[in-house]
Amino acid sequence: MEELVSGRQNLTERGGETMSQMEWQSRNKPVRLTKREIEVLSLIAQGRSSQEVADALFVSKRTVDFHLANIYEKLNVNNRVKAFRRAAQMGLIPVEAFFGEASE
Repeated sequence: MEELVSGRQNLTERGGETMSQMEWQSRNKPVRLTKREIEVLSLIAQGRSSQEVADALFVSKRTVDFHLANIYEKLNVNNRVKAFRRAAQMGLIPVEAFFGEASE
């Protein structure tokens, strides 16, 4: 029981699949990104490096990396591509701004 409280124990879902407590919480709690986290993720999604994002937002690269770490944790991912995909799937960032309208 102590392991469950600390988040180290896997929880069992129906169908025999397991997931960590953190994954379970992220699926059952609404995820909210700050305005700055959305800005950072949007610039990253455009293919910019952390340094380019830092320059565009007039902050240090370390600050951008801090925001990215928070985004990864909130979205339960470990890289930029997964973060963008998860945020888009969850409706946290507007995908149309990156891909435009479909041409006929």
